[in-house]
Amino acid sequence: MKIEVLGVDFDSVTLAEAIASALGRLRSGACRYIVTPNPEIVWTCRKNGELRAAVGGALLTLPDGIGVMYGARILGRPIVQRIPGIDFAAKLLGEISRTDFSVFLLGARPGVADRASEKLRRDYPGLRIAGTNDGYFEKNDEIVGKINASGAAAVIVCLGSPKQELWMSKNAPNLSAKLCVGLGGALDVFSGDVSRAPESWRRHGLEWLYRLLHSPSRIRRIFRLPAFICAVIWGRITGGNRRER
Repeated sequence: MKIEVLGVDFDSVTLAEAIASALGRLRSGACRYIVTPNPEIVWTCRKNGELRAAVGGALLTLPDGIGVMYGARILGRPIVQRIPGIDFAAKLLGEISRTDFSVFLLGARPGVADRASEKLRRDYPGLRIAGTNDGYFEKNDEIVGKINASGAAAVIVCLGSPKQELWMSKNAPNLSAKLCVGLGGALDVFSGDVSRAPESWRRHGLEWLYRLLHSPSRIRRIFRLPAFICAVIWGRITGGNRRER
């Protein structure tokens, strides 16, 4: 079922259902992509039609941020489960490590994807990393060619939003891989360069606060959350955001 929050249709699925859908895509069909919007990305979609179209074209749109969950609840259509992109990726990579499929890591600063590759191989014995590339490439055709030549079935795309969503929307038809997943800063976490919030913070939906305390420069981005919630409340009052299907 799709739940609309401020013009973005989220898939109301469990983590297990999302993983099953992703694994099914790896086995057949043309390349599709998965997006994991948080409130900031939803807010940007309101002003950026190209990003909105890219998000709308995804195989799955998973609710990453706690604000999305609150927004859906305010609208009277709660989403079944919050699925942080990093949790989805960790579970997916664990499942892929038990198959013959391989993964390409794309994004982050130079060296991060390589460090992430090394750590992921240790964390998930059997995981095949077909190749890596940082996110500071200039010749897109060369990157597409590199991914295709690697034989990877899945591509972890960490270019930041909106670049990663636009990149996947544009390039999916030209990739031999079956699945791309847009994951923002996941490679920084997988490499060990950035630490996630402790489990207790995550359990209470306070990962955003943990990131803010460790990176005060995010304050301007965090201020978009109240605007997001206010827009949702206004939508509820005025009868907007009524789609559920």
